[in-house]
Amino acid sequence: MTLAVEQRAKAPRPLRAEAVRGFPPFAGAVVAVTLGVLLAATAKHWQGDWGATAGELHNALVIAVPLAAAAGCWQGGRERRRRTEELWGTVVRSPLVRFLAAALPLTAWVAAGYLVAAAAALVATAPYATGGGPHPGLLPGDTVAPASAALLGHVVGRVLPTRLAAPLLAVAGFVGLGVATTARSGSGSALSPAFPIGDDQLPVWWQTPAMAAWTGGLALAAVLAYAARRRAAALLPLAAAVAAGALLVHTGDGLWRPDPLAARQVCDTSATPAICVNARYAKLLPQLKTALSGITGKLEGVDNLPVRWADRPGGPHRDEAQLPMLTPIGWSVVRGRLTDPKQYAWEAATALGGYPECKDPRVLQLHELVEHYLAPSPGEAHFDELDAHGTKADRAALRRRVAARAHLASMGAKERRAWLSAYFATAGSCDISGVPAL
Repeated sequence: MTLAVEQRAKAPRPLRAEAVRGFPPFAGAVVAVTLGVLLAATAKHWQGDWGATAGELHNALVIAVPLAAAAGCWQGGRERRRRTEELWGTVVRSPLVRFLAAALPLTAWVAAGYLVAAAAALVATAPYATGGGPHPGLLPGDTVAPASAALLGHVVGRVLPTRLAAPLLAVAGFVGLGVATTARSGSGSALSPAFPIGDDQLPVWWQTPAMAAWTGGLALAAVLAYAARRRAAALLPLAAAVAAGALLVHTGDGLWRPDPLAARQVCDTSATPAICVNARYAKLLPQLKTALSGITGKLEGVDNLPVRWADRPGGPHRDEAQLPMLTPIGWSVVRGRLTDPKQYAWEAATALGGYPECKDPRVLQLHELVEHYLAPSPGEAHFDELDAHGTKADRAALRRRVAARAHLASMGAKERRAWLSAYFATAGSCDISGVPAL
């Protein structure tokens, strides 16, 4: 009895041997490193924004899925390259067991590689997060997709007797996913595991299991059709995949829902106008308040102002001004910090006027004057320098602008508040007759 136990303990375990050495661990490392390099190259466009991070990880499937399929295909052709197919045919284990012993370790390592890259991205985002929390809804389905691709690739590697099968499969997968992800509508976009989503979108609760059933069902059906003794068993996962695919195609754009945070605002009402930012970027509010403090300080006591700067989907309401855009991440905001507070303040000052397209140059000059007082444009000095070395008319226009700026700055506080109140009373109109001339 003891001898039998010892013999079983010493018996070779092919699944464990495949999992701890050879090609599968290397393939998992390649997936993790490749995705890590790609994510690092675009870090400023997602780091600090949970929605952008989830979207970038999801978009990385365009690379992860073909890479996993190629790895599976290469692993599947291993016995042919080693010329050990006939030897394996003499093993007592069934073809399906032998197939799974070779395929499952690689599948697990590929999935682990993707999860390692995802975990690294989430850890990289956390210190700079601007609001909200992680979006893990897509992660299970996104992990199943490359794992399924590895299984399908293994079947292809067993069937196609050429070393070129792996690179050709990778190219075909990349092109196919690229075409499907660029489609705006249609069955290809709904069935693509890498179809891009917006930073402010979340999947409906059943999207992830349906996508996992679609990709995983196809992979399992291919495996059973190739290796199972009763190939009719492949019909069950195939039916599940077809049902899931039909559900995805039928739902279409309904697979995604807006992030509830995107419809909420977080406001600082300690100044006038108040500063309201999308709740997804609530942690940026102190920075915005500091950047706009020069404007709000100069507008203290001024009438006819917008109630607030607002950051609403679809634009501000009638009594609001548009808060300058914070998205897409990587321009105005990088890793949780405003990149150019002066530029941001100038854009906010410009939004307060709310003037339509007016051809009257006096309206534009008046608007530029108020902008200069509240928050000068970062490019203003450059254009003034050009006019100073320009034509006689350019130099005359510059002198008038400089004189008007000096006049507004030299006014008493009460007089300036009255003048600014008259100016903001004309917001949204080209009629400036109510604004006293300087």
